[in-house]
Amino acid sequence: MNTLEAINKRRSIRKFTGKALTQQQIETLLRAAMLAPTARNAQEWDFVVVRDRATLDKLMAVHPYAHMLSTADCAIIVCGNTQREHAPGYWPGDCGAATQNILLAATDMGIGSVWLGVYPTQERMDAVGQVIALPAHVKPFNIIALGLPDEKKEEVDRFDPAKVHYEKW
Repeated sequence: MNTLEAINKRRSIRKFTGKALTQQQIETLLRAAMLAPTARNAQEWDFVVVRDRATLDKLMAVHPYAHMLSTADCAIIVCGNTQREHAPGYWPGDCGAATQNILLAATDMGIGSVWLGVYPTQERMDAVGQVIALPAHVKPFNIIALGLPDEKKEEVDRFDPAKVHYEKW
């Protein structure tokens, strides 16, 4: 699958078969994440891979929109490590780029995924951080639910020329 095909096919999958992903598949997704660009090449991310069912259940309990974790094989929690910041305030954008790489790589590999927002909602950040025992300098950005898809979604064309401005507004 080429890049544009993966972009066009990427959809938020919220139903999974429950079948396990391999460790190699998870590592491939993490490698893709770590190839994302970052401000001043700080690479201020850390990733917490959660496969334990009890921990996934705790994440569902603290995140109001995480019901899909009930059938997901695992979750990757993308985090910003503020001790590695060379350009303060850029970690959310950098974590977003890493997240997009995971989502596109998952699509290419036939793995379903969905981005569950955590940052910037402080209550959610605190609760997720407690579940996975994050140190204070590490901020949870999102949870990515992953698994083999148990639903198929059609491609959508979201191009809107009214949102494009050339040269000036």
